Amino acid sequence: MSDTNQELQNEVAGLITSALNLDISPDAIEPDAPLYGEGLGLDSIDILEVALVVSKRFGFQLRSDDADNVRVFSSLASLTQHIAANRTK
Repeated sequence: MSDTNQELQNEVAGLITSALNLDISPDAIEPDAPLYGEGLGLDSIDILEVALVVSKRFGFQLRSDDADNVRVFSSLASLTQHIAANRTK
């Protein structure tokens, strides 16, 4: 992973932990561990919160009806890749 993507992944992990008030440090989130259910244990409301902060921070909409959401939110690494490909800021 490039340094830029590592920095972005660290920033996204920080956004997740702060938006959801998680009692873990951002670097404790395993890049390939599931965000939803098993793994980090997020539920659908948590995912909506993450989508909102990501949309505000990176300047593009994550739509709840997007068929790709299962893949996008499958892990920190996949969310980071999606942001890197779609961000406008």
